[in-house]
Amino acid sequence: MEDNRIWAFEESLWTGDASHYRELVDDECVMVLPEQPFVLSASQAIEAVADTPRWSKVTFSEQQVMRPQEGLITIAYKAEATREGATGYVAYCTTTMRRLEHDVWRVVQHQQTPPLAVGGA
Repeated sequence: MEDNRIWAFEESLWTGDASHYRELVDDECVMVLPEQPFVLSASQAIEAVADTPRWSKVTFSEQQVMRPQEGLITIAYKAEATREGATGYVAYCTTTMRRLEHDVWRVVQHQQTPPLAVGGA
């Protein structure tokens, strides 16, 4: 998958509806999110998305794409997301996708880490 398609795919996971999300998340996916229960299975993540308003806009920076082997892509980036009635959300993220067949990709791993406060002495 070309880089521009990777980022469009990832953006759709942030802004798409629950049925779109369900279609793109593999049954064997694992996620780590900064809200309880923190570690989620695919079904738990899909249920959480169904119960949460979707982001209306997301922008990515600090983007990296790695292709460790054929049919496997891992990306890392900083996400800044907004939606009506909510304060902005910022997180550093990774997503791993695997190819099932030509042009059919599924998310098998995703994590989000909000910026950590670095204290000084």
